[in-house]
Amino acid sequence: MSEPRVSKALESPGEGSNEVFLLDSQTVSPTVAFLQELPSFQSMLRRKASTGGSQNYYSLAPSASGETRNLLEGVASSSAQPLREYALTITEKRRLRDIQEANIKYLSVWNQWRQSSRKSLRKFVKDTKEMSSWLELWRHDIRSIEGKFGTGIQSYFSFLRFLVVLNLVIFLLVFSFITLPSIIFQHGVVNGSHVKVSLRQTEAHCTVYETTGTKGLIYFYNYIIDLLSGTGFLEMTSLFYGYYTVDTIHFGHLKYQVPLAYLLTTLAYLSLSFLWIVKRAVEGFKQSLVCSEDQFQSYCNKIFAGWDFCITDVNAARLKHCSLHYELKTDLEEERLRQRVAERTAREKIHIYCLRIFLNTVVLAVLSACFYSIYRATVYSQENISNESKTKVEDNLLVQYLPSMVITVANFVAPLIFSVIIRSEDYSPGFEIRLTLIRCVFVRLANIGVLLVSLWIRITSCADEKCVACGYNYQLYPCWESRVGQEMYKLMIFDFIIIFAVTVFIDFPRKLMVTHCLVKAFRWCGMQEFAIPDNVLEIVYGQTICWIGTFYCPLLPAIATIKYFIVFYIKKVSLMHTCKPSTRPFRASSSNFFFLVVLLIGLILAFIPLGLSMTRIPSSKACGAFVNFVHSWDILYHTINQLPDVLKTVLDGLASEAFAVPFFMVICLIMFYLIALAGAHKRVVDQLREQLVMESRDKLFLIRKLTDAQRLR
Repeated sequence: MSEPRVSKALESPGEGSNEVFLLDSQTVSPTVAFLQELPSFQSMLRRKASTGGSQNYYSLAPSASGETRNLLEGVASSSAQPLREYALTITEKRRLRDIQEANIKYLSVWNQWRQSSRKSLRKFVKDTKEMSSWLELWRHDIRSIEGKFGTGIQSYFSFLRFLVVLNLVIFLLVFSFITLPSIIFQHGVVNGSHVKVSLRQTEAHCTVYETTGTKGLIYFYNYIIDLLSGTGFLEMTSLFYGYYTVDTIHFGHLKYQVPLAYLLTTLAYLSLSFLWIVKRAVEGFKQSLVCSEDQFQSYCNKIFAGWDFCITDVNAARLKHCSLHYELKTDLEEERLRQRVAERTAREKIHIYCLRIFLNTVVLAVLSACFYSIYRATVYSQENISNESKTKVEDNLLVQYLPSMVITVANFVAPLIFSVIIRSEDYSPGFEIRLTLIRCVFVRLANIGVLLVSLWIRITSCADEKCVACGYNYQLYPCWESRVGQEMYKLMIFDFIIIFAVTVFIDFPRKLMVTHCLVKAFRWCGMQEFAIPDNVLEIVYGQTICWIGTFYCPLLPAIATIKYFIVFYIKKVSLMHTCKPSTRPFRASSSNFFFLVVLLIGLILAFIPLGLSMTRIPSSKACGAFVNFVHSWDILYHTINQLPDVLKTVLDGLASEAFAVPFFMVICLIMFYLIALAGAHKRVVDQLREQLVMESRDKLFLIRKLTDAQRLR
């Protein structure tokens, strides 16, 4: 067969333009002629004919044509893209590489150096990424999990690894700027000064602070209580806020203000966490935009691209097959539900709306009961926490951990009630999952807020004149920051104990009963499913505690890092030996985006109590670095007042209206520009989405042609 002729070699030339290869329909091979019948190709021709412009596309270029060299020479003139990005065969790419190397000698010295530097830099970056991938934490473990259970569960363990790295970075930040300077000063390595409290005579009693440690003979179990509750010998260590009483450290002629570093470090780790989470969430959001296509493409993606080729286990493959089957059934059920909703009568609508109102009232009642139980448990625990008449370790620990236990029970019972209620509300399957998760997120994170509100009500309530003079309840909380830090510390420890206990005393016995017990009732319950949303909410809950408690317990990120490091192996062992994947599938892209959105909600919740404690609640006068300030936020005003007059003038100018009005106008212009840019990007996304739809129609066209060819045989 003779080689096809190229009727048009280059169209729309110019810098940054892509080459377009058109083939004469009378001389093309049967394969190319068949491919030109595709819906996408015909749609492109119609669009080109209607607009009169050129389109950026590639068709199949013949590799053996004598005119191909002229074609390659036109492509070789542009060296902005690597060779692997061109739609050419290996032979043509080799020819193109030879042409580019031959053309180098005609370039100037500067262009030759720039081109070689660009290639060297690209190769260096690629080699660095490949080498850094070998240093990733749990790289082989996560790959083995992905190969056996798919990308959905793999995304959970990748998310857990992200939290380990995040907490490690927060710990290094806090330890470097707060803990380490205070420790080296306490041991006399550098010169400095402690905070000096300057109070009126009526406030002198506010500076007395005695730890809650047991006096006299100390029994061994008291050390266990102190280790689990953060009291006793741990209360005045660098673990809690009360230890940091250093004011200024002198490094030669430089002065290092620990209170200012304490506040700025807190703002720094919160801002770092926010930017890091947003960056990762945007990457997942880009992938989720592609998934918001029409139903036709959704079905095509499930059928043609829904299989996970990383699965190597037979049981996991069978489960993935059932998951795809479940997805298609869910889509059909949603279609039937939409049709049924459209056909509802007015009486049926009134009935379902009244039922939903009643069930949501029940949900609010359950939430109110949980919040009230946490409030009463916190009040009872705080009233009896210093009762020295209790000598039994069991009684003392129950009092110490009563709020944590009530929160754990609420986190366990409320989701079960919500899962039963949602079945009667007649929502679509997808909306059922989202609404249940939103309610569970609200329960877990709001329980922490109720605990903090309960503490702050007692901290700020003053009954006598001495308490009013201090600004807070000095009699119960001489160092209220350390007491809040102890509560966060206990929540972190108890959360880890619950995770370990559930795995050891529930998951493993259930596995043994299902596999070895002869009673059919135990076999009927089946193996424990690895519920991805529940496990994600579990670690997001712990991370929110870490964010809130780091201000009051600076070494809490180190505890969180160790905790999540151990939790990774606990969850891995539980997954491999006691659990099966969830029957409701989660794609990696949507899962990562959902995980980070929930984590961002927890971070926003952490901003609120920390901001209120810095600006509204008076600082303790007996401990910590902010004893000379009414609020910890006042250290910023104090530092600004100590600056030179020139800097003070500049800062006053930045805070004045003369700067605010032009700044607002510039921000508006930037916002309008970004809105226009977002509109342009949206149009590109729509075009790419149309291209995906055309690709799915191409697949359908090819299947129809293949079916017709098989019938003709």
